[in-house]
Amino acid sequence: MAKIIAGLFTSVDGVISDPQDWHFPYFDDEVGAVVGSLMQPRMLLGRVTYAGFAEHFAPLAGQEFADQMAAPPKFVVSSTLESAEWGNATVLGTDWVERLREIKAGDGADLGMSGSVALIRGLIGEGLLDELHLLVHPVVVGKGDRLFPEGSGSFPLPLKSATTLRNGTLHLVYAPETR
Repeated sequence: MAKIIAGLFTSVDGVISDPQDWHFPYFDDEVGAVVGSLMQPRMLLGRVTYAGFAEHFAPLAGQEFADQMAAPPKFVVSSTLESAEWGNATVLGTDWVERLREIKAGDGADLGMSGSVALIRGLIGEGLLDELHLLVHPVVVGKGDRLFPEGSGSFPLPLKSATTLRNGTLHLVYAPETR
């Protein structure tokens, strides 16, 4: 059975938006190793993240990292995209929940996620997310979107492990209840 594993950067005050403005001072070899460990043989992306990856990496085709990002099979959750031209992608339409249940039940490799916050919220709500890795950087951003905005409701999020990295970043792994 395949797992869905998501990773996000967050600040101490829970901000997840615009990490390009606050994340990079904390990106070092140790954080890079954690990020690398979250890369899975298959990717799961929301429409916005997929579009951003395609816009950034497609023009860089032929460069090693861009080709590495394009190669893995990708599943894109979108009710508006009809096709996905970049990066070996399959669009999962309005029946994405059922299709992901089928993919997870199969013998394929795990699916990794980076970003796609709205999708992560939906996966937790549907009981489909197996692991949520948060890299909590030792910074207060003070403004921006939170992973769980006010009004998200209450639900258990059991902690699986916690590691403090040398630069003060916490690597927290949560195991939401799956169904």
